[in-house]
Amino acid sequence: MDAKIKYIDHLVNHLLAQKSAGEMEDALRHLLTPSELADVTNRLQIFVQLEQGVPQRQIADHLGVGIATVTRGSNALKKRFPDPTKI
Repeated sequence: MDAKIKYIDHLVNHLLAQKSAGEMEDALRHLLTPSELADVTNRLQIFVQLEQGVPQRQIADHLGVGIATVTRGSNALKKRFPDPTKI
């Protein structure tokens, strides 16, 4: 899904303008609902744990998300950082 998100440049610039971790957290809390913030933080944890080699089922159990959510994260990670041996 490579669709251009309207105004993403504004979002990126707004987040980059934050001067501290506290300001960034405030900005995210104002921009996102609690549910959206939880989804984003879980997605980041999925990436981190996949990169550490944690099995998908274990990640799903640990984060309390469905295996499909972890698989989508895995596919997104593979798409972003394809296996250089397959080039």
